Amino acid sequence: MLTVYHGATEEICSPICAFGRPRLDFGKGFYVTDLKEQAVRWAQTLADKRGSQPFLNIYHLNREAFLAECRYKIFTSYDAEWLEFIVANRQGKNLAAAYDYIEGGIANDRVIDTINLYIQGLIDSQTALQQLAFYKPNNQICLLNQELTDKYLCFYESERI
Repeated sequence: MLTVYHGATEEICSPICAFGRPRLDFGKGFYVTDLKEQAVRWAQTLADKRGSQPFLNIYHLNREAFLAECRYKIFTSYDAEWLEFIVANRQGKNLAAAYDYIEGGIANDRVIDTINLYIQGLIDSQTALQQLAFYKPNNQICLLNQELTDKYLCFYESERI
């Protein structure tokens, strides 16, 4: 079992994949991470924007069983394939719809400027990848299949931050 976290402004005992926003890095799904600090930062950012209390939702994910039953994509670095996938999803092309589980780096504040320059055509993919090479990818997991999420993601507890 892998312990994963979801930063939010409420306790989420029963995640719903369809509530995700479109045009995110890995499409519309329920996002978790195995990096606690990353989820805490996100919860605090959301709470500040909404004027509410941050929550850290903690789950146990049977990753191996999930992957054994699903269509998945795992990105291990900020590479050309990751860049094109992120850009396509952010532009509404929804490449993520072909998968039940996607894992890889986040296009967050550390790297978004590079991605935006690439989207705007101000730099080419080679230059973008050279700039991204300076950053160690963090990690996000997007669960897109509700049936498999219900089966393999178990709520453990929620903490007020």
